Amino acid sequence: MSAGAAETDTQATEVANTTGVTPDSLKSTLTEKLGAEHVDVMDISGGCGQSFQAIIVSPEFEKKNSLARHRLVNSALKAEIAAIHAWTPKCYTPEEWKKKQSE
Repeated sequence: MSAGAAETDTQATEVANTTGVTPDSLKSTLTEKLGAEHVDVMDISGGCGQSFQAIIVSPEFEKKNSLARHRLVNSALKAEIAAIHAWTPKCYTPEEWKKKQSE
């Protein structure tokens, strides 16, 4: 197995267990550090725990552009991001999220 790459389900489980990064751990950290009102984290790596996508709704994003929001999230998840392969956050204020939900 190459560094961090899993070729079988068993190896994928080993990688996920090694990094300790799970959708639940990411959600917990984001909720705690950003006061997020809604967090939906999906493992998009096929189960190996190396690639995640998230929807994050937090009042902390008010008056911040997309880059500033991503930097805030990445700072909150610095250790976790260092342990995984890919991270794609989608950041919304509560008002933006409410509007998106009604579309």
